Amino acid sequence: MPDPPALGQIVILNGAPRSGKSSIAAVIQDTFEGPWVNLGVDAYMSGVMPRRYRPGIGLRPGGERPDLEPYVVASYAALYESMAAHSLQGLHVVADFGHHDDYSVPRGILADCARRLLGLPVLLVGVRCPLEVILERRDATGYSAKGYGETRPVDFAETGPVRWQRTVHDPGIYDLEVDTSVLSPEECAQAIRDCLDKGPAPTAIQRLAAMARDQE
Repeated sequence: MPDPPALGQIVILNGAPRSGKSSIAAVIQDTFEGPWVNLGVDAYMSGVMPRRYRPGIGLRPGGERPDLEPYVVASYAALYESMAAHSLQGLHVVADFGHHDDYSVPRGILADCARRLLGLPVLLVGVRCPLEVILERRDATGYSAKGYGETRPVDFAETGPVRWQRTVHDPGIYDLEVDTSVLSPEECAQAIRDCLDKGPAPTAIQRLAAMARDQE
């Protein structure tokens, strides 16, 4: 019987929309050794998720679609199980998400997802970017923050990128953090490579999984 393949590395990038996660993931796929499979939110939403259930795992903070939340919980669980399956087959995974727990009720999704990756090599990276830079990037792609605020019944401070900034890095448990306002995607990817090569050993997933046990 052939020996089982070596476990594939998993790199999870967590941050707000427009923080630069997708650009870092692309550099990892293009430059890191070995096949790197992208199982992040954009790939899942564009190629997997039925249109009538969108935005699904991309659901914004604020509890605006409680009818979708059970589907979001199940989707995240299945997606993280898929990440584990890829690693067990020796395939590397990079996945970019905007994890938050600002639903109509707390869902504990990140901690539950973490326990599904226990025993696997996982690096959890916080991708940070100041709000003013995110707003500039949104404007540069044709998205009007002012217009968004004018068309919703609540203040802009309670929606969109402002609320993302307040919720996406809670509880803020990471193995590595990068700031895309001062580092290029290539520099962020190099910081990730250095962390994988030189350590210290990642512990974020274990700490988050312990939170899941505490919630039971």
